[in-house]
Amino acid sequence: MTIPLLYYPLSSQNHRVQEFDVPGDEYPRQYILENLPTGTEMDEIIWAAYRQIFNEQQLITAHKQVYLESQLRNGQLTIKDFIRGLLLSESFRRLIYDSNSNYRCVELCIQRVLGRPVYNDREKLAWSIILATKGLQGFVDALLDSEEYDKNFGYDCVPYQRRRILPQRTQGELPFARMARYDSNYLKQLYRSGQLRKFGGVVDESAGAYRKALVFLSICSLAVLFITLILVFSPK
Repeated sequence: MTIPLLYYPLSSQNHRVQEFDVPGDEYPRQYILENLPTGTEMDEIIWAAYRQIFNEQQLITAHKQVYLESQLRNGQLTIKDFIRGLLLSESFRRLIYDSNSNYRCVELCIQRVLGRPVYNDREKLAWSIILATKGLQGFVDALLDSEEYDKNFGYDCVPYQRRRILPQRTQGELPFARMARYDSNYLKQLYRSGQLRKFGGVVDESAGAYRKALVFLSICSLAVLFITLILVFSPK
């Protein structure tokens, strides 16, 4: 028997208050799968989904899910199913789930799936228990099947960062893509998993040689200057 999602207070009100303002250029663009999009529009929708789930720092060809893209183009998947496939892909598991603690993984997934930061540590703890007891697939299913996701994105909208512009504030929230996606122990995780290796090849020592040459030239210049001053001011 798995533990249900624990109760946590909603300490932030930015994402729970109905908005009355009209979206402008400052608001993120919404990519929605409606009717029959053209090839270019479908490429933009797929690119937006990759950018939201993987962030621009992790967008490389090796992380593309060609099979999921084909199913989405043929109408066999909804945007929600495509997002689910990206979250359960081997690339996402290796980059986010295996390389971070459960708390950091929960924080990143809530940012990228629900489009908002975590409310507080209680929410982070509640979702980390779901991640620990149900695994990554159960955690992803719980996020995508939640009432909050269905209300804000539904089946045919790519998730985006909500409420970037905050009322009565001169500066809104920074995009999640600019924030560090790894915690302090990630470097050790990279070395341990073999994704990052210490450089053991030939070391370029030219900088040290140039530094020694500059020091030698400086000493020689001072010596020549000192000798010149002695010759000039010495009595004849």
